[in-house]
Amino acid sequence: MKRRNFVISTLSPLALSACGGGGDGPGFPPFPVPPPAPAPEPPPSTEALARKAMRRAAGFMDETVSYRGGYVWAYLPDFSTIWGEMEARRTMCWIQPPGTPTAGHCMLDAYHATGDELFYSAAERTALALVEAQHPAGGWNYIHDFAGEASLREWYATVGANGWRLEEFQHYYGNATFDDAGTAVSSQFLLRMYLEKRDARFLAALQKAIGFVTQAQFSSGVADGGWPQRYPPSPDAISSMPLPNPQQLPSGATAGMEDGDYTRHVTFNDDVAGENIKFLLMCVVALGDQSLVPYITRAMDCLRRMQQPGPQAGWGLQHLATDQNGRLAGAPAGARSYEPRSLATHTTQTNVQQLFNYFRLTGDRGYLARVPEALDWLDSCKLTDTMIAENPLLKGRTHPTFVELGTNQPRFVHRYGSNIHNGAYYVDHDHRATPSHYSAGRAIDIAGMRQTYAQLNGMSDTAIQQMVAASPLRHGEQRPLPKYFSLREVDFADLFADRVMTSPVVSAADAAAVMDKLDPKGYWLAPLAAVTNPYKGDGPSTPYTGDAYRSKHVGDVFDTSPYDPADPPLIEPYVKKEQPQGITVASFVANMGKLIAFTAPVA
Repeated sequence: MKRRNFVISTLSPLALSACGGGGDGPGFPPFPVPPPAPAPEPPPSTEALARKAMRRAAGFMDETVSYRGGYVWAYLPDFSTIWGEMEARRTMCWIQPPGTPTAGHCMLDAYHATGDELFYSAAERTALALVEAQHPAGGWNYIHDFAGEASLREWYATVGANGWRLEEFQHYYGNATFDDAGTAVSSQFLLRMYLEKRDARFLAALQKAIGFVTQAQFSSGVADGGWPQRYPPSPDAISSMPLPNPQQLPSGATAGMEDGDYTRHVTFNDDVAGENIKFLLMCVVALGDQSLVPYITRAMDCLRRMQQPGPQAGWGLQHLATDQNGRLAGAPAGARSYEPRSLATHTTQTNVQQLFNYFRLTGDRGYLARVPEALDWLDSCKLTDTMIAENPLLKGRTHPTFVELGTNQPRFVHRYGSNIHNGAYYVDHDHRATPSHYSAGRAIDIAGMRQTYAQLNGMSDTAIQQMVAASPLRHGEQRPLPKYFSLREVDFADLFADRVMTSPVVSAADAAAVMDKLDPKGYWLAPLAAVTNPYKGDGPSTPYTGDAYRSKHVGDVFDTSPYDPADPPLIEPYVKKEQPQGITVASFVANMGKLIAFTAPVA
């Protein structure tokens, strides 16, 4: 065999053919030629992996975390407990950022980055949840319960009523609020959803939101153009507020709401005016609705009118909308029981910065005219070194939060008791032992504001004309809004015609690090800095004379206020615990934002 094989292998092709090795006759088949090996597929790019991770995360949030498209703030991974600003129920959604509209903005941003309809569907579902949660007047409450009005009222009467430091949840008003930008951010999101595909379902809700913002403005007197905290009015909504025990108040202290229902005063707390003006400007830009300009102008002028006369040329958290108890409209007013009648240094800083914005929008130098007075007042009321040394909570702060009218002395908030039923807040001049949940001091950047003032005040008329030509108030052309809303807050400057709102720079390594932390199920975990005591009934009204709770976020175990488990009151049964890991809307939005900016940056 070996010999024969050798002979055959050496025969010429002609001989092989004669032996039947070729042609049509029988013989050996031709040797098959193997196909070329397929080229190895290149590994997926980091951008492709980022898109895949975004899909997984958004799908989990939409399908598993949300309730009918609505979100709260934080969830234990097994969903046994969930929270907004307080413990929530599974049928609830939270409107306050970072809640439902915050998640919706993120989903829509992911759609803008990828064009993937999965993200639009998630955003659409969240927008429809907000439409359902919208108050008939057009705004939004802090929370909505899909289980219905009776369920929400029961929550307010139990969990809400026992949150000692959360007075906005201790009473069910039945109306909507401008506080904490919930209505503003929801309105912005519905504006974007309508613009995306001109869906009529969102147009009606958007028109209601615009009507709510414009109708809620005060319409006469010194308060004209300003906004209350809540609307429509809800008379006697806080009449059941527990009254302080005079026997437990230090000499000279004041307590309670000094000017009644704070929800009907002109509100600057949490920059209500600035947020509403910004939303109306977005409507002017994106819808071309010039009819909203007078509402914006009235609001800007209200802020300017509310500045107090020198030498205390600042603003309070709230101001009287009408004459009240011998005090004139426009005077600073008390708000919640830990927000006394006073001037507020942080509000003054915010309002000065808004005056800078209003000058940029209009070119009207009148908005700058009294800024130096405000800065001089801020220079006059700084914290002393002794105050800072004797109160650890004042470290890193330059100014007291509240300054007394007339005397220019700091006013400091304190509290006694252990829960809402035996405790209360009071105010005096003692800078020590202040609450941790509401800062007694603020970091005020006077030098930075003076520098900005000098730059703006020194502008030539020609430079001002060029600036105003691009203003969303004056430009006059309908234009798109910025591409992304969840990567950072959209500010006034981003709405000018000559500006592009760029995205943060995210490297491939940064994007990979974000993806590495994504659980296979599709969520990111984050430490939860706030937990709560479960509702267990009303706390005792028996006076508590200790001091275990005076500078903590929470009172006794009957208090449903959120607190850091790593820093509880130093009294049984509290013990220090590590912060639990949970799923949060804030961490979802932050991580998605990095992947969005990496995938489709705006340069």
